[in-house]
Amino acid sequence: QVQLVESGGGLVQAGGSLRLSCAASGRTFSNYAMGWFRQAPGKEREFVAAIDWSTSYTYYADSLKGRFTISRDNAKNTVYLQMNTLKSEDTAVYYCAARLWGAASRFTRDYAYWGQGTQVTVSS
Repeated sequence: QVQLVESGGGLVQAGGSLRLSCAASGRTFSNYAMGWFRQAPGKEREFVAAIDWSTSYTYYADSLKGRFTISRDNAKNTVYLQMNTLKSEDTAVYYCAARLWGAASRFTRDYAYWGQGTQVTVSS
């Protein structure tokens, strides 16, 4: 089993920045591809970014490239999402997810473990 706990969400003005963290416990973190997803009210959960477990290859939703950066620290069992130049449409609950052994993926079905989510609200 893997436990994921997100933190770092909150209220920020448009144009501001936030860094989300996701702390993992339970198994060898470096064996997991990690992803960030988000879900706004009334919408489906959507892919934000992912990072491979071995090569640290990163993968982003096209609409977020250049504003969001995913990174990981295997020594701390933590994955991060740096979000810059935030917009009101970035308002959502942000979830981290873990995929054992597989490559970074944009599909929710590929991730077996999920955190509880952290709320990000961007005011305009």
